[in-house]
Amino acid sequence: MAIKRGLLGTPTPRTRTNASWLRPSAVVAFFFVVLLLPLVFFVARGLYLSESSNKSGGSFEQNVDWRQRLAVQHLKSFLSKEDVNVISANVKDLGPLSLDTFKRNNGSASWKVVGQENLGDTPVEAKSKETYGKQDSSRSKQGDHSAVVDSPAVQTRRRLREKRREKRAADLVKQDDETVMKLENAAIQRSKSVDTAVLGKYNIWRKENENENTDSTVRLMRDQMIMARVYLSIAKMKNKPDLLQELQNRLKESQRALGDVTNDADLSSSASEKIKAMGQVLSKAREQLYDCKLVTGKLRAMLQSAEDQVRSFKKQSTFLSQLAAKTIPNGIHCLAMRLTIDYYLLSPEKRKFPNKENLENPNLYHYALFSDNVLAASVVVNSTIVNAKEPEKHVFHLVTDKLNFGAMNMWFLLNPPGKATIHVENVDEFKWLNSSYCPVLRQLESAAMKEYYFKADHAATSSGASNLKYRNPKYLSMLNHLRFYLPQIYPKLDKILFLDDDIVVQKDLTPLWSVDLHGKVNGAVETCGESFHRFDKYLNFSNPHISRNFDPSACGWAYGMNLFDLKEWKKRDITGIYHKWQNMNEDRTLWKLGTLPPGLITFYGLTHPLEKSWHVLGLGYNPSVNRADIDNAAVIHYNGNMKPWLEIAMTKYRSYWTKYIKYDHPYLRRCKLSD
Repeated sequence: MAIKRGLLGTPTPRTRTNASWLRPSAVVAFFFVVLLLPLVFFVARGLYLSESSNKSGGSFEQNVDWRQRLAVQHLKSFLSKEDVNVISANVKDLGPLSLDTFKRNNGSASWKVVGQENLGDTPVEAKSKETYGKQDSSRSKQGDHSAVVDSPAVQTRRRLREKRREKRAADLVKQDDETVMKLENAAIQRSKSVDTAVLGKYNIWRKENENENTDSTVRLMRDQMIMARVYLSIAKMKNKPDLLQELQNRLKESQRALGDVTNDADLSSSASEKIKAMGQVLSKAREQLYDCKLVTGKLRAMLQSAEDQVRSFKKQSTFLSQLAAKTIPNGIHCLAMRLTIDYYLLSPEKRKFPNKENLENPNLYHYALFSDNVLAASVVVNSTIVNAKEPEKHVFHLVTDKLNFGAMNMWFLLNPPGKATIHVENVDEFKWLNSSYCPVLRQLESAAMKEYYFKADHAATSSGASNLKYRNPKYLSMLNHLRFYLPQIYPKLDKILFLDDDIVVQKDLTPLWSVDLHGKVNGAVETCGESFHRFDKYLNFSNPHISRNFDPSACGWAYGMNLFDLKEWKKRDITGIYHKWQNMNEDRTLWKLGTLPPGLITFYGLTHPLEKSWHVLGLGYNPSVNRADIDNAAVIHYNGNMKPWLEIAMTKYRSYWTKYIKYDHPYLRRCKLSD
């Protein structure tokens, strides 16, 4: 008859008493195990599995859970050999219990011998326990193994579950890799569409095997130097002299290796070693000094300092560019001086130009050119004649100041423009052009204007920076304002084409004289886009005189190549309109200095737009002018500070201008003027 026992094999009251359980050692073991019930369970299972594994030749370490081994190891020192034998002998009757069964019973201690039903169980519980009992009996009969062996079907299901988990994990990893690859490819495609003229070829999304950057190493060295400076400051703060010295040495080495290099190809062969050494020092500094708040604060301070330096450099650059724009190169100054000396050595008979009868012939093509630059004026005249179909019908009216009058005459006496007619005049000989007649001349001579030009703050202040571009000699010269007095200078002409001295003619301009201006006075190319180069850019619309009379969104146009109908000019009294507005702007509240704002006002509603191909602008400031537009233009204009005769000129556009200069000319060679 099977005896019903508790967890430790203690007989119930209905069974006969076993005298061996009354011994003191058994009683001690009973109370010790009751206090540590879960731990003793592991010990019991470990002893049972150990004995079973010895019988089957198996390994104890392979069958016993590490928790059970640890419990056995520690409790053996507390129990005597006799106690262990008693526990082991009684645990054998429990059968092959598993930890899973223990968990399913929520740690319950109501274990029974296999085959014996619990009287208090429900039918479901009894059936479940009977099933477990049958499984354990069958396993013990098959080999009397203590370890639980799953059936082949269970093992197959387990393997299938493991395979499904592995496949799912692999699919997720693959999907993640594909997503990352798609993002990288999309970012790379977007970066290729960005204007490389502005951003260059730097692309943080580049693939590792497609490094198109020519300055990636240079950037890395600069980043290392920035972090080295950060840690230098922190090392001083935290009193780390050794690390401080090491950082200083590596920083000096990197600075010497980098220098002014901008491309990786220009780096020295030792650059890679410097990068490696700096990286090691930075790693060491990070381990010893890194503090998120400190590093963030130092980087923020460095950024603020860099921004201040950029602003300062911008102001300085603006000042220097304006200074360079209004200076005369030594070569051009030398040319003017030599020509002037030689001109006044000529006899009066040799100072005269031929074809004077053409100067007032309204049937010819007349050009007005006002300049104090001999070389620039020669390019305008030469390029016009070279591209003209009938040069003999072209007449050039040049006006200059008394300082350059001799040089301008001497140059064209030595280099006549083929069959064309040319005439040079001195603006100071226009006796009618005086301060009583001309408001702008009166204003230029006033003390307030001199104060504005010569005593205004320099580029160090915002007001000085805003006024800097207006403190240019051209605004003090009447040559710049003669364009408003064309009928007074050439009273017998009907039409005249006004040209600036910073343009180059590339096509025959005679078709312009047959353009119908539709009763307008000025024919010009408009320069406005969607939101720029409109009237509100040039005029002060907060002034009621401006806001009442003009449309802020009206389109602006360009000086540089303008066809003027002098008959309409006289009829509409354009010069009188100009005088009216110029008198109103004596305190410069309507517009700043210059000739374009008063031109926009004077010719408001009287300007006929020409085709844009007649006049392409921007070669003196815009590096992105379309090459096709330049090649197709009749006139190209170097408006801006980067004039083609200055060292600051844009090289890509300079050849359009230099091809009309003969640098082998004796005067140019003597003044060391070269392409």
